Amino acid sequence: MLDARSVVPAEASDSPTAGGAEDYRPFDLIAGDIGRGLIVICDHATNLLPAAYGTLGLPQHELERHIGYDIGADALTRALARQLGVPAVLSRFSRLLIDPNRGPDDPTLIPRLSDGAVVPGNARIDEAEWARRTATFYDPYHRAIETAIEAGLAAGVAPAIFSVHSFTPVWRGVPRPWHAGVLWDRDPRFAVPLIEMLRRDPRLIVGDNEPYSGALENDTLYRHGTMRGLAHALIEVRQDLIAEDEGVHDWTMRLVPVLEEILAVPNIHDIRHFGSAVGPVTTP
Repeated sequence: MLDARSVVPAEASDSPTAGGAEDYRPFDLIAGDIGRGLIVICDHATNLLPAAYGTLGLPQHELERHIGYDIGADALTRALARQLGVPAVLSRFSRLLIDPNRGPDDPTLIPRLSDGAVVPGNARIDEAEWARRTATFYDPYHRAIETAIEAGLAAGVAPAIFSVHSFTPVWRGVPRPWHAGVLWDRDPRFAVPLIEMLRRDPRLIVGDNEPYSGALENDTLYRHGTMRGLAHALIEVRQDLIAEDEGVHDWTMRLVPVLEEILAVPNIHDIRHFGSAVGPVTTP
């Protein structure tokens, strides 16, 4: 059980092992005061794979690309949690093994093809392997988020959820102009002020549901935010801006005061359910 005021620190938890899938820890927990009313999550934190899966048949350089993980997102998530003093939940497996930001029935949950790269280790998996990856990696990660939410509710606060992602600067040969984008679906309480505050900086190009739309049914924030009535937002930061420590520091210092201001908004900790989605579905 998690204490109502914090989640288990990563240092006190089991680390991912080099053994089989059965003894591989699929998430990291960062300690923080859940009473502050915010949980930071990172769906695509790492390109790690259990030894039992090798490299899924891919050359290592493919795993180092954006198809393997969201470059810089892990470091930014940890820095935000540390600066804000709030808990964080991070995946500890590559999105190529199974993508936690997809619904369990999504055909791209275990991708066979990603940005032109065929994934040999996913090409011919059967239902048993699909179920094994779901039970071993996907479900525990989502249960960890659910447990953190329940800890917040037990502490008397409905926690807002902030999801950290990053996007590749060039997609199919086309440069992307945004420095960051905020993705959202039905609930404007977190996302709209986040966009407005980031746009106060005239140097930044901030996308509203760019470079993707947040209206992806059964994704992580749909499951833990929309369906539970919790305020939430997803930020996508361009990967070249947070690939190095200096960029992570800059974006941490930019986001911390903005997030603190949003946490002070009166209705941010209400449980509220909203109606229709804001736009078409695309897939981050």
